[in-house]
Amino acid sequence: MTETETTETEKIHLMKNDNSGSSKKEEKDKIKILVSDYDEDEYKKMLDLYEKTFSLIKENELIKGKIVAINGEDVLIDIGSKSDGRVSVNEFSDPTEIAVGNEIEVFLEKIEDKEGQLVLSKKKADSIKMWDKIVEAQKDGKVVKGKCIRRIKGGFVVDLSGLSAFLPGSQIDTKPIRDYDEYVGRIMDFKIINVNNQNENIIVSHKVLIEESMAGQREDLLKTIQKGMTLKAVVKAITDFGVFVDLGGLDGLIHITDLSWGRINHPSDIVKLDQEIDVFVLEFDSEKQRVYLGLKQLQKHPWDDVLNKYKIGDKVSGKVVSLTEYGAFIEIEKGIEGLIHISEMSWTQHITNPTQMVAMGQQVEAQILTIDSENKKLSLGMKQLTPNPWQSLLDKFPVGTKHKGKVCNITNFGIFVELEEGVDGLVHISDLSWTKKILDIQDFVKIGDELEVVILGVDVANQRISLGRKQLLENPWDKLEETYKVGTEQSCRIIKPIEKGIIVELPDQVDSFIPASQLSTYPVKNFGDLFKVGDILKAEVIEFDKSNKKVVLSVIEYLKDKDAKELEEYITRFKLPKKFSLKEIQEKTRSFESEQIDFKIEDIIGEDVPEMNHPPAESQQKLDTLESPVSEKAEVKSEFTKKDDAKTEEVTEKPE
Repeated sequence: MTETETTETEKIHLMKNDNSGSSKKEEKDKIKILVSDYDEDEYKKMLDLYEKTFSLIKENELIKGKIVAINGEDVLIDIGSKSDGRVSVNEFSDPTEIAVGNEIEVFLEKIEDKEGQLVLSKKKADSIKMWDKIVEAQKDGKVVKGKCIRRIKGGFVVDLSGLSAFLPGSQIDTKPIRDYDEYVGRIMDFKIINVNNQNENIIVSHKVLIEESMAGQREDLLKTIQKGMTLKAVVKAITDFGVFVDLGGLDGLIHITDLSWGRINHPSDIVKLDQEIDVFVLEFDSEKQRVYLGLKQLQKHPWDDVLNKYKIGDKVSGKVVSLTEYGAFIEIEKGIEGLIHISEMSWTQHITNPTQMVAMGQQVEAQILTIDSENKKLSLGMKQLTPNPWQSLLDKFPVGTKHKGKVCNITNFGIFVELEEGVDGLVHISDLSWTKKILDIQDFVKIGDELEVVILGVDVANQRISLGRKQLLENPWDKLEETYKVGTEQSCRIIKPIEKGIIVELPDQVDSFIPASQLSTYPVKNFGDLFKVGDILKAEVIEFDKSNKKVVLSVIEYLKDKDAKELEEYITRFKLPKKFSLKEIQEKTRSFESEQIDFKIEDIIGEDVPEMNHPPAESQQKLDTLESPVSEKAEVKSEFTKKDDAKTEEVTEKPE
């Protein structure tokens, strides 16, 4: 460059500095005035030199610039334009970058704003550079650092050097997060798992880095793990059904039943989160890569020492851990439980449900009755800790003595009468009356009624007392033999039609039976609809069995020596078939003997009723389960109804 050119260039630079606030056109005009003493060629040459002093810059691009000054909160940056740009110090993420002479990259938003100033942004420049780094990091799988700045629904917002990214809650760690707030403000390493350029969305993961770091450990574990091994584990999650643990890159499950030999309410009673424990490998599914573990298997089974620690007859204490219909299970120590059956809870009370004596969680004392170490079962008893009152009942209630008591329970087979507090006995249905077949016990007596009874037997071994009601009176069947001998004609009242015939009541409150074959010579349909309860019949006694207390009647035999008019009245009254005649009746033989007539209580009430044979122990053994129907109090009565034309007269007699 010649001396003349150098001088001209210096002039141009001076002009540039003097015109820092002017537009390019204004600057050119000023130059033209300043160099007006030059000719046209010299002017063009000078203008070319002026243009070369500016860099080729475009809007919306990253450009390099140099910090030329720092004025308070503003940093002046020369990007080779006619004027310097200004950037706030707040846009610098690294304060050490703010120094005169440092070269930095900025984003040129506008070459000139309304005031003709450059508009630069350091923050946008950093974001653009960071976005490129993010895209590159996703392709290369590189790790980036970021800061969790706040919680949002489903995860966190992470700051990646000015860019916002989303960290899902499931991508924070391999184990469940208990406190999300502790991650706010934390700087962590992340991997980019998704970048959406169109929406400018970034999704990051910290969990991936943890899994990658454990991948090698997981592979080694999968190769070496075997059933029966003992491994170290860390509790990572606790559920109602069990515990999930981390074996080092591989998860395993300890089911609640494998946590302890004893009963537990919840797995959290045994282990805590992040606790390091030893576990026993129960099963390993190599295909599904699932590991089933146990904790109790590393401990000695409590039953191994039961025979050394406990003996039959020992008194033990434990907590009620389970209640069933038949008893209560008591845990006397972890893993060792015994059953107190309801029959072993009280000497005198009829326990139908264990809640009558114990409650869940209650601490109770009991005695060991049996030990079955092979099947790991203990039977316990509560009543054995108190004296057996039944030992003295034989002296207190001798057989044959009379006592009064209150009806405390009614069943379909008899009545329970409380003789004293906690001591009751059974009056079997067959022992209520000598002559009556009780259709409904609640018509005979009600709960709470006072009843006089006779002691028939005391079974100390089975703790049962057999009582009688009819035994208070003399057996009338010796006298009834003369009254109801075979061939005697009697009036009777229908009590109940049954499938085999009808039950009727004779005078003296004697129940008897008329078979269906002795009511008509022809089969009758809708048998129960024809013979109504309360109707009066005339019949003849055809069988009297004193030993079985049974009387059988026949209408057919009664009609044999009667005239046709009485037969016609019978047929019309009960709407029987008119096919048979008096002659046919007279020719009918007594075929009832071949019918094997058996007059039973079951025929009357339609239910199976246990028989009552003495001694009482034989029948009482059938009465293991007792129900207590509630009934209202009513008078005990026996009725004999006589029908005269359209009027019905009820005669109520006192019970025997």
